[in-house]
Amino acid sequence: MHDIRLLRDQMDHLREGMRRRGKLEELAPVLNRAEFLEKERRDAIRVAEEAQARRNKLSQEVAQRRRNGENADDLVAESRKIGDELTALEEKRAAVEAEVQQILMELPNLTLDEVPAGGEEANTILRTWGTPRAGDSGIAPHWEVGERLGMIDLPRGAKISGSGFIVYRGAGAKLVRALMNFMIDVHTEEHGYEELWVPLLVNRATLTGTGQLPKFEDDMYAIADDDLFLIPTAEVPVTNLYRDEILDAGELPRSFVAFSACFRREAGSAGKDTRGLLRVHEFDKVELVRYATPESSRDELEVLTAHAEKMLQLLELPYRVLRLAAGDTGFSSAMTYDLEVFAPGVGKWLEVSSCSVFTDFQARRANIRYRTAPGEKPRFVHTLNGSALAFSRIIAALFEHHQQSDGTITVPAALRRYLGRDTLG
Repeated sequence: MHDIRLLRDQMDHLREGMRRRGKLEELAPVLNRAEFLEKERRDAIRVAEEAQARRNKLSQEVAQRRRNGENADDLVAESRKIGDELTALEEKRAAVEAEVQQILMELPNLTLDEVPAGGEEANTILRTWGTPRAGDSGIAPHWEVGERLGMIDLPRGAKISGSGFIVYRGAGAKLVRALMNFMIDVHTEEHGYEELWVPLLVNRATLTGTGQLPKFEDDMYAIADDDLFLIPTAEVPVTNLYRDEILDAGELPRSFVAFSACFRREAGSAGKDTRGLLRVHEFDKVELVRYATPESSRDELEVLTAHAEKMLQLLELPYRVLRLAAGDTGFSSAMTYDLEVFAPGVGKWLEVSSCSVFTDFQARRANIRYRTAPGEKPRFVHTLNGSALAFSRIIAALFEHHQQSDGTITVPAALRRYLGRDTLG
């Protein structure tokens, strides 16, 4: 959520931010409404101050008349009338401020200056690692390999839950468990993250804190009777861990890692990447979340991204790092790096991680603050998160990139002690 002072003092800056995202035309009526409401709020405050001044003067005149033994009923009646006027003005101001808060909830974050304007076509490849295998070398797609080796069972996943749900079997199920242990071990033992195990169901306030609600409720799986939601990522409960709390500056940066199942309805994505493991409604992921000070958060994004990249290097999967343009940057993010691996069996680059800095956008919504010294005014933390990594597409890339001519899958060296074998199949 934005600082309300943007609406009051920097509307041109806010409009420019929406233009860079390609959202200005869509959001122009909302911004115009916000500008009008801010004028209404100021007018209500001004009129209330003038009315209160009149009422104060009347109170003095009433007191003077009574001291003189004169009748003051007319002044008392007028004062009560002004009191009713003040009550109406306060109600109006409260209604205006509530509408302004709702508007602020639905405006995306402003991207950092270094983020290029434009949409997906303006994304920039910053660096690459490794050499992707050619996509025309006869490599079978991951769903064929997984089903042939008995490691994934898509038909039965669809039977018991519907399309977009997966059953992992045998070595496939062990692979999921191995990836979880491998990633969490590296992040806790080498990168210094605190491991968390978090609920998969969260309340409305939690999803509002990270920016999924109110705008993206259609993408959530909801438990209507309890007003709870299945999480789309562990970012949601982990970021909200210190909601409505004040940290000490000496505790920052804080870093957390959590494994979770993730649930997404993928509304509006019908027909996109429906084969295999590329776009599913339930998948597993290890998530990194960091709290930082405003002065350090930009550098912390590089640290977090390097930790996600390390996972791909250890899994021996060639990848590229993209800096997303403003129009392709997520609603809450101020800047995002996407990590993509090449899956030669399907001939596509697959996004397996998004690493983002949110500045104070999420912290304002969740009221996560820190204090530099006793008695100092608290400041909002800056939040960051990144996938390290999302399992389903990583498994697809492992099956395709490490596929051998005899149909087996070579297990990356870093993963062998977790699987207890050098090959799959």
